Amino acid sequence: MPATLDGRLVVAISSRALFDFEDENRVFEAGDDRAYMALQLQRLDEPAAPGVAFSLVRKLLAFNADAGARDRVEVVMLSRNDPVSGMRVFRSAQHYGLPIERGVFTRGESPWRYLKPLHANLFLSANEADVRQALAAGVPAARVLPHAARASDAHPHEVRIAFDGDAVLFSDEAERVFQRAGLDAFQTHEQVRAATPLAPGPFKPLLEALHRLQQQPAHGMRIRTALVTARSAPAHERAIRTLMAWRVDVDEAMFLGGLPKGDFLREFDADFFFDDQTGHVEHAAARVPAGHVAAGVANAPEVPVAAAAGEP
Repeated sequence: MPATLDGRLVVAISSRALFDFEDENRVFEAGDDRAYMALQLQRLDEPAAPGVAFSLVRKLLAFNADAGARDRVEVVMLSRNDPVSGMRVFRSAQHYGLPIERGVFTRGESPWRYLKPLHANLFLSANEADVRQALAAGVPAARVLPHAARASDAHPHEVRIAFDGDAVLFSDEAERVFQRAGLDAFQTHEQVRAATPLAPGPFKPLLEALHRLQQQPAHGMRIRTALVTARSAPAHERAIRTLMAWRVDVDEAMFLGGLPKGDFLREFDADFFFDDQTGHVEHAAARVPAGHVAAGVANAPEVPVAAAAGEP
């Protein structure tokens, strides 16, 4: 039988998202890829420090620990690194006991096109262009903030993942109303449509995959999810009813009415938080690992003034 990833939660991740390669990346961004390769080769036997998504990956891979059980989670390196530098990535993973066996290294080329054959449920990268291309291809993806806080070790047997609602789990329909007409119009729009489920956002497939993983017994490991949104009553009802219509549960829901999310995420103790608003992501990143989802109206390319006015 040929190898297959069918039925697994597949996470594709770049080297900078999993490990702290910021010193090396400065050499890479200077445009001297041979100096970068030489530096990585020089440090081949020096394990890289854990990066922003390290805790998330380590805990997800722990779902495979049951003896005799079929692997439930697959983590694949998907990186702009060159194959030589990829050796250090694999050695670092081995040092920390991370059973990562597959990887694609493209030496500067965008790797997003390999997400489809991997059947990836999530792509984490520090490169915004790669993230945007992945989202456009229908793959849940987020740009990790390398400077974000690292996850705590307070819950070693529980993966804690938090999501924003509009433009992340849900479509940006309501966010567009808010951007165009303000809070009162948004609240009215959502109250009138409380019984009508929102269209899916880019991260619905990941939430569903996590829900399936939750339903599979795993010795000693659990998943806990949270919806952390700027919505407040009465707009909360449509969000809850949408999840009910999808037959997907979240363990916690926080309707914050515009309060900063960071302190709430710290108390939730998230291993990772996904949001489409850069301000929310930056505030959260001071407290927990966080990633920016470049989707929805808040992340649409700016239209030049002349073009917006109909001029050539």
